[in-house]
Amino acid sequence: MKIIDESAAVPDNCGSMAGNLSIPPFSFRRLHLPKTAQVKIMLLSGQEIRRRLANQEISIEPFQENRLNPNSYNLALHDELLLYEEVVLDAATPNRYRRVEIPPDGITLQPNMLYLGRTVEYTETRGVVPMLQGRSSVSRLGLFINPGGGVGDAGFCGTWTLEMHCVQPVRIYPNMEIAQIYYLQLDGPCDEYSSDKYQNSRDIQPSLMFRELGGDDKDTQLELNFDALLHKSR
Repeated sequence: MKIIDESAAVPDNCGSMAGNLSIPPFSFRRLHLPKTAQVKIMLLSGQEIRRRLANQEISIEPFQENRLNPNSYNLALHDELLLYEEVVLDAATPNRYRRVEIPPDGITLQPNMLYLGRTVEYTETRGVVPMLQGRSSVSRLGLFINPGGGVGDAGFCGTWTLEMHCVQPVRIYPNMEIAQIYYLQLDGPCDEYSSDKYQNSRDIQPSLMFRELGGDDKDTQLELNFDALLHKSR
């Protein structure tokens, strides 16, 4: 393997001869980026999160000092879950759902099901990008949080809906510290998030993608018997 500078000339007949077969060597050109093209990704430290909270540049309500990490903050699970009651979830149609309370002694989640919850905390961000991911201690129990929805928007205000699924039965409890929020610094001007789809929510939000697809809310589908499943889990 050969590495050449991008300014070096590569001869047309480069390579070694094996009989009548010419085998050119592998080559990689170095890419020289101008300094203006080099991007720094800045992650707010815990101390910086605390400073911006004091300056009201970001908001976490309620806030507990002992949940602040070196570069993130632990968010807690509210005491309610949302479960869809459809055999097939249709992205172009509002899907029916029901609410389930998480009792103080917990509830057992079952594999191959989608659970929606929300954070206890209400957050606001200004000038930074909020990011959410499940805590590693939770993932090590086989419970995965927001695998596809952890990127927030600058200007987002509201509680966070949590998409949850597990690989084996796992018991969860209200107010357990389930996720971490952290913040990335923006580079360049930005119009802050102002969509009416999920902004300012203080509730669990099911998917509203049907609004983008012009869906019809008159469609009906069969219900699943969640009562039997939940009865077995307690």
